[in-house]
Amino acid sequence: MSLLSSITDFLQALRGTNPTPLPDPSPPPTLTNKWIIITGSNNGVGLEACKLFAKWGANLLLACREQPPSWELTPASAVETCKDLAVAHGHTSTIEAWPLDLADFGSVEAFAKRWLLSGRVLDVLVNNAGIAADQGEETGDGFRVIYQVNFLSQTLLTLHLLPSLSRANNPRILCTTSCSHHFGIFDLDTLEPKQKQQQQRKGTNDYGNSKLFLQMWVAELQRRLDNHLEYNHITINGLHPGFVETGIWEGLRSVGKMSAGVAGLVRWFSVTARQGGLAVAVVAVGLEGKEGGGKYFNRVWEARAKFWSQDLEARGRLWGKVDEVLDLREKGLLGGLGG
Repeated sequence: MSLLSSITDFLQALRGTNPTPLPDPSPPPTLTNKWIIITGSNNGVGLEACKLFAKWGANLLLACREQPPSWELTPASAVETCKDLAVAHGHTSTIEAWPLDLADFGSVEAFAKRWLLSGRVLDVLVNNAGIAADQGEETGDGFRVIYQVNFLSQTLLTLHLLPSLSRANNPRILCTTSCSHHFGIFDLDTLEPKQKQQQQRKGTNDYGNSKLFLQMWVAELQRRLDNHLEYNHITINGLHPGFVETGIWEGLRSVGKMSAGVAGLVRWFSVTARQGGLAVAVVAVGLEGKEGGGKYFNRVWEARAKFWSQDLEARGRLWGKVDEVLDLREKGLLGGLGG
């Protein structure tokens, strides 16, 4: 990588620390009776986005772990909070919590099957859940935890739910990426099952890598959706919700990876979880006023993604690697989306 590219990446990532307060948006008039699924919705920006959606009258499905860590609300408590807000704003929305563990492909498959069997039409999918770091451990499926949670499971869930999304009039998908994707390295070997990787990588930015893959996949999926007769009305975008002070940093502290530098950035440049939730809600339902998908938003402002996201050849290789490691073709999840 050239010095110029490194400087560009640093400057673009630095834009993610912009703490400009976002005003409360006017409630969109079209969310009543619309279904929104949001992962990681019992804590941080996910919960704050759910609270806004509840105020706006949407039906909500909170997809989160049944037994979250101590610093997060229980799913039942998060549901009650959202229900109270919906009622207070004159809505009779349906708000539920279903178990979803992105560290377990079986949980993802079961969640998606349950949703599809419900017959409900999905209007908005928000892939928000994620972790800041792991300790190099692998999931029961054999993959590094951070890559499975932050990327692979999100692609699997999204592809499973496309048929439901396609039945909506203006379906939208939002993936919480990060300004840290600018520090990611395009190394597809990190997506292999851990025992198949060529070597242990030390000092790599696994969080940034996982978010880079997700932003690249967002751009590639949009290209393929645009060329699909059944799916070409679906919009997908990536979003950095801000440098938010939420429970995700507790996860970083719990594995001993909260450096003094990161702690300083959080202390001086972070925005509140509510501000992060505002960004998620605004971009998820299209209130930012921009058309088209495959984009990257720094909070509510369209921004430049890392150059790999514009590289069609690299995106194609990533698409193929995900297909390979998740057996997507054999599962029938790539029909009409190309190889």
